[in-house]
Amino acid sequence: MAAPVAFAEHGMPSAVLQALTFTGSPTPALTDVLLINVHHARSTHIDALAHIPVGNTVYPGISVADATAGATVGRSSSSAFVDGIVTRGVFLDLAPRGRLPENHVVTADDLAAAERRQGVRVESGDALVVRGGWVAADDPFGPLPTSSLSAVEWMAEREVCLYAGDIGDKLPEPSAAAPVLHNIGLAQLGMPLIDCVNVAGLAQVCAEIERYSFLFTLGTIPVRSATGLPVNPLAIF
Repeated sequence: MAAPVAFAEHGMPSAVLQALTFTGSPTPALTDVLLINVHHARSTHIDALAHIPVGNTVYPGISVADATAGATVGRSSSSAFVDGIVTRGVFLDLAPRGRLPENHVVTADDLAAAERRQGVRVESGDALVVRGGWVAADDPFGPLPTSSLSAVEWMAEREVCLYAGDIGDKLPEPSAAAPVLHNIGLAQLGMPLIDCVNVAGLAQVCAEIERYSFLFTLGTIPVRSATGLPVNPLAIF
């Protein structure tokens, strides 16, 4: 027998649909079938480059039809992440004594000011981890901070290889501007994004030891040809 269950919080469906199955013969066992919504506001996940098309192409200029030929994602997919990611990580805390104001738009000046305050510099190939003090999972539709075009341009100039943090693009609204991290950073610059990250623990450790760079590591479940995967990135000091 199978019983599908869709868990929900605050009126928003869960990222996981669970079907609990009981096998009665020949050996009794309880098993699960899990259907995961990867790109969910309450799921820490990495976006593959094929996740967001712009102008009917995905990075690096591949048509959506070619990228998804054969009813799978054959180009710019999660296959790039299945062996993991290891690089230097740099943490920038934009609100070390609290959190950014409601609906704050993060600019290049905000990022540069955090560098100066912390005595660290983002360099080519770094994974950039940013804190604004908000947790999107608490209220994905709330007055969260977001990123500006100048912030993404700053990341491009510094040649950031990957972005993670508790500041992302807001959920789409008819009147909202284009989501720059996804439409430009991911889709046009080829910079993978880790969405919905809770960096509170990292912020505490960095402040205590007064160190804001570390070994950034990320492992995933080995699923190829997907538009993204759930992840649990680690900072190692």
